[in-house]
Amino acid sequence: MAVNNSRRRLVSNLMTGATLVAALLAVIPLFAILVHLIYKGASSIDLQFFIKNPAAPGALGGGVANAIMGSAIIVGATAGIALPIGVGAGVYLNEYGKGRFGWMVGFVADVMNGTPSIIVGVFVWTLLVRPMGHFSALAGSVALSILVIPMVTRTTEDMLALVPNSLREAALALGYSRARTSLTIVVRTAWPGITTGILVAIARVTGETAPLLFTALGNLNFKTDIMQPMQTLSLQVYVYATGPFPEWHRLAWGAALVLVMLVFVFGLVARFATKTKYHAR
Repeated sequence: MAVNNSRRRLVSNLMTGATLVAALLAVIPLFAILVHLIYKGASSIDLQFFIKNPAAPGALGGGVANAIMGSAIIVGATAGIALPIGVGAGVYLNEYGKGRFGWMVGFVADVMNGTPSIIVGVFVWTLLVRPMGHFSALAGSVALSILVIPMVTRTTEDMLALVPNSLREAALALGYSRARTSLTIVVRTAWPGITTGILVAIARVTGETAPLLFTALGNLNFKTDIMQPMQTLSLQVYVYATGPFPEWHRLAWGAALVLVMLVFVFGLVARFATKTKYHAR
């Protein structure tokens, strides 16, 4: 018996150590990237970096105000397009989609989750940019929405599946309709998890570049018209990093650091929102 207990403790300690090593291996690359970005980009970030537009090619100074505004507009439009569709599709799949059509919707969502983003960019270029005759922020938002919708759909479906059926039965027994039960009881109960999935999806597409090259294109001028080409932080990093000027390279590191910090903030907000709402219950 003592030998068996010792063996169990040994196996337990080995597995605990292995999971700790795996966790460290997962964190180290992210930590290394963050440290390198801070080392390269922190010196470029000041007030002018946030409030000024890019300087002329080769000139010193300038900022990325146009890219920050463009990212906010395109990502905001993406959320407005994708979230109602994604959440609605997720509710349908979990609450009503038990038949052949529901299976097809789920299958399409899974396929779209694995579709390369550049393919989505080419598709939206064919669908919108070519008929319109010009690039636009709207086309960029549509492309990013196609990436967000399947992620939000599957997250919503998974979170709703965790809601106990007893809540549905209790609401129906009190005279609630099925639709009202789904929206006011089931969705509300699962909303913390849905919110986390939404924020993670938005954080992911905030850093997308490939689909925007075929749709929003980018613009070194400050633009707020969604029907015109528009710059984002990811496009600014791409243009500056591949450019021939040392000043562009310096600003590219700063823009990359800002972009990573935005994604980091999205993650923190997701964790905080989830924790707060569950504690409130």
